Parts: sequence; structure tokens; C-alpha cells
Amino acid sequence: MLTISRELVDKIIAHARADHPDEACGVIAGPVGSDSPERFVAMENAERSPTFYRFDSMEQLRVWREMDDRDEEPVVIYHSHTATEAYPSRTDISYASEPNAHYVLVSTREELGEEAEFRSYRIVDGVVSEEEVTITPG
Repeated sequence: MLTISRELVDKIIAHARADHPDEACGVIAGPVGSDSPERFVAMENAERSPTFYRFDSMEQLRVWREMDDRDEEPVVIYHSHTATEAYPSRTDISYASEPNAHYVLVSTREELGEEAEFRSYRIVDGVVSEEEVTITPG
């Protein structure tokens, strides 16, 4: 189960809407071993694509080094889908390399209007498991 604050959910959705029609991506870091998402890090989609995302390799190296220096790990890795449901694609699954991370997908597809679909998954060894999301105040 992912427990995440309303503030962080709102930041992810705002980033997804700001980058629409391209996919948005980023991480939420937290203390190693805590499973507690705390620090929002919006990242650039190096592909600038409405159907695909990839972290810029230099930015990813910088962010992962910063997390190491702060004794953090990626608790949430998120991205948006702009025209489809919030479910991992085959490419998303193949790129999932952090077995302890929650993989959050937000859909900003048009038929949702002002709403956004927000879902979380664990992806380990190519197996996708949807998990419950608990949103806390704050």
C-alpha cells in the first residue's frame, strides 16, 4: 500500500497537467528503508513525447547521487499517460528497475475532464501488482 500526502498527489497531478500533451515524470524521495515519500523531484522527459517517457541520463545521475548523499531512495517513481488509462505499458514494465519503489501513474486523458486518474503499482521482475493508495491530509 502507498501512503502519500495530498500535497504530493497534487504536485504530481499539477506536473502531469503542466507537461500535457507530453508525458511528465519524476520521483518522490524518502529516507532509505522508510517507505515514506517526502521530497518531490520533478524531472524532465528526455523524449518530450505524448506516448513515452525517459529520464534524462545526466539528470537521473544527479538526482540519484543527491538521494545517496541525503540517505534517501526513490520511494515513488511517477509518470503520466496522456491518452490512455493509468496502467503500466510494456515499456514501463521493462524500465522498472527499482523493486522497492511504488510506480505511480496519472492519466490526464481528455475524457476525464478536470479529474485525473491516480494509481500505484509494484513492478518486480516484470510482474505488475496494483496496490491501494491512501492519501493523507497535508
